[in-house]
Amino acid sequence: MSLLLLVVSAVHILILVLLFVATLDKSWWTLPGKESLNLWYDCTWNSDNKTWACSNVSENGWLKAVQALMVLSLILCCLSFILFMFQLYTMRRGGLFYATGLCQLCTSVAVFTGALIYAIHAEEILAERPPGGSFGYCFALAWVAFPLALASGIIYIHLRKRE
Repeated sequence: MSLLLLVVSAVHILILVLLFVATLDKSWWTLPGKESLNLWYDCTWNSDNKTWACSNVSENGWLKAVQALMVLSLILCCLSFILFMFQLYTMRRGGLFYATGLCQLCTSVAVFTGALIYAIHAEEILAERPPGGSFGYCFALAWVAFPLALASGIIYIHLRKRE
């Protein structure tokens, strides 16, 4: 049982790390020539003085929705980990981790919705940028975090506390 709890905790921490990197790092969209765009700043490489020039992102409503959903997913994932630890030490034997599982399922829905909105509305979000480019690794990390959070939520719902 302790091995199962260790694995579930490790997966949850992995999901947290993936969500933090996906939300805060600077590569949701990459353009040729060392240019990367994230949810918070547009960074371009200035080859004249060899520095990065960063500016705030556009005021696009879809991008604001993605920002809100990714921050919500981080908050829900942190909350579900705190709930798991609280339930682990206070719940009586035989209890199920329903609250933790539901919170983690909400995390997966928030990540899925945010990444899906970004994928569908990328042209509108990036309208002020030159054409070309591709999704960056932060976008991919968000998609990796989604099934992990979904599986984690399902495992938490079926997990019973044992001695």
